[in-house]
Order: sequence, then structure tokens, then C-alpha cells
Amino acid sequence: MEIIINGVKINYQVFGEGRPFLILHGWGSDSDRWHKIGQALSENGFKIIVPDMPGFGKSQTPKTPWDFNGYVSWVEEFAKALNLQNFYLLGHSFGGAMAVKVAVDAPQKINRLFLVACACMRKRTALKKVLAKVSKVARIFSFLPYYPSARKAFYKFIIPKSDYIYTKGIMKETYLRAVSEDLSCHLSFIKVPTVIIWGDKDEITPVKNAHFINKKISNSKLIIIPEVGHDLNQKAPEILTQNILENL
Repeated sequence: MEIIINGVKINYQVFGEGRPFLILHGWGSDSDRWHKIGQALSENGFKIIVPDMPGFGKSQTPKTPWDFNGYVSWVEEFAKALNLQNFYLLGHSFGGAMAVKVAVDAPQKINRLFLVACACMRKRTALKKVLAKVSKVARIFSFLPYYPSARKAFYKFIIPKSDYIYTKGIMKETYLRAVSEDLSCHLSFIKVPTVIIWGDKDEITPVKNAHFINKKISNSKLIIIPEVGHDLNQKAPEILTQNILENL
């Protein structure tokens, strides 16, 4: 299905009928990677809605770089366009960061919040600033034949766990803008019942972040899944689905 939100054509998938449940995927992902979970949840009386984030999957890439607030605005406008009221909201990784902000902005619309490996803590924003400056200077040498491979090798060496090296075109600047905001100070304002789900082998968003979020959100429950990393939706979809259903 398609819809235009904030001037960007958005592709989204819908599974089943029933209580509305919005899922926000992470950076570099898409709705297809949530197909198995969406299908399983829909069999339990839910209407699962999974949009492709602007710039990913089959959705259009914004014409200008977006910042974090641009993505949050997109989520809120998307929910409004689909008339989502009293809905369940799940955010994974970067999608979790957006879910945090939406839960603070419009708590009256959300029934329950699920934060899965939520990337809402960004303490190393100084590195993002350095990368932005390096990227700007490096473009001077873009005419050299070995420039693409040398640039990729540099970023992979400096930030081996960053999604920056896998982004292209305007999404590189979008990445630097969108992932630079630390939401730690917003967590204590979340009053929506919250379930925090994490893999104990997560190397992208450390488990210590899960415990911090749990302490900051007063009405929250923490679930740690053993022997699973950051991509719970891909490596442990059945276990993740089970934990969601048990905490609705």
C-alpha cells in the first residue's frame, strides 16, 4: 500500500484486522524484515501496520536531508493519516528512538509502547561532528579513482558498527543529522506502559542501555532474551513475538 506523507511517497504493509499496532523498523531495514512477526501478531486479533521508513525499502527518499525531528514528524503524520487511535507502538533500534519521542509527544494515542533494542542514547555525538567535517573535506579528492574504496575503508575502520558506511547519496547527510540526538532526558517523561526487550548479545545497543531505560521509565518492564544480538526480529522472531503477546 502507498500514501504520501510530508511530501514523500511511503510504502507500508498491513497484516490482519483488529486492534491497531504500528511497527517502526530500524535504520537500514524495511518492512519486509518484519513480515514474519507482523503475520504472527495479526493472527492474535491485531491489525499490524509496518511502513518503510523514508529512504528505505520501497519508500521514496526525501529530496533534502532530514533530521531526527523530521522523522518523528513523519511518524506522527503517518499515524494521523491512517487515523490511528489508542494504538500499540513498537520501535526497533532507530525506530525505537522515534517511538520514544512519539510517546512523549502524544501519549494519549498510545495504548502500550514496545522498545526493542532501542537506539535512543547517543552519547558520542562528537564523533558524528568529526565524520561530517571529514566527509566534507574528503569530497575534494572524489575525482581520484581509488576514492570510493578508500573512503569506505576509512569509515569501516573508524566506526565498524555504524550504518553510515552503508548509506548512499543524500542519506549519508540524513544519517549524520538523524542519529545525533540523545533522548536520555526524554525517557522519564514517558507515562505510557512500556515493555523493553533486548538481546543479551547486542553489540550495537549495549544491554546496559536497556537497564538505564528501564530505570528512567517508571511504568516499564525489562525483558532480556539470552543468546540474541541486535536483530531480534531476524534471528529470534518467534521468541520476540511470544514476548510481545505475553505483555500486551
